[in-house]
Amino acid sequence: MKLYTYFRSSAAWRVRIALSLKGLPYEAVPVHLVRNGGEQLTDQYRAINPGALVPSLQDEGAEGATITQSMAIVEYLEETHPAVPLLPSTPLERARVRALAQMIACDIHPLNNLRVLRYLVRTLGVKDEAKTEWYRHWIGEGFAALEAQLTRNPARDSDRNAAPARFCHGSTPTIADCFLVPQVYNAQRFDIDIAAYPNIARINDACAELPAFIAAHPAQQGDSE
Repeated sequence: MKLYTYFRSSAAWRVRIALSLKGLPYEAVPVHLVRNGGEQLTDQYRAINPGALVPSLQDEGAEGATITQSMAIVEYLEETHPAVPLLPSTPLERARVRALAQMIACDIHPLNNLRVLRYLVRTLGVKDEAKTEWYRHWIGEGFAALEAQLTRNPARDSDRNAAPARFCHGSTPTIADCFLVPQVYNAQRFDIDIAAYPNIARINDACAELPAFIAAHPAQQGDSE
């Protein structure tokens, strides 16, 4: 498999975590999102992904098919390589994990993506201070909702003395954890105090101990700067 990625892209990072958790080898193809106006905007890359976004995954085992969008890619990996599951066993549990992941992918990340921040500054003339406030506001809104959902641990509904789950859902990482860790990293880059969200902070710390998450970290990528 070939993954078009950028070391600091949170969407590409999600896929790197999933690949690493599943122990799947892949070739990383860097696409620099800033250099020369953004390599993702070139005709060459648009021929791979018309949306001009990373990640894109090409799977030679599927006749070289190209898959875009991090959620679709991770779900594809889950269906084609189920030996290390990233979704729970029951429909209700799978729905919860998908909901947690989509709170990040759909509600938080799009409002703080690079192209949105660039539009605020370059087209609308928003000052850096206001851009930072925009970023922090939507992270705060999203993390507050996510923290509340994580507090509603299904394992504790019937037993209030049950210990919190180590990860977003249960004792092993799921797709939700793949999405959470990059978003926490982004928040910390903007000096957001993660301690205000104890479940998010605790789960992020648990993930940071695992080799798969360490290997997928931006600092470990060949295009890291």
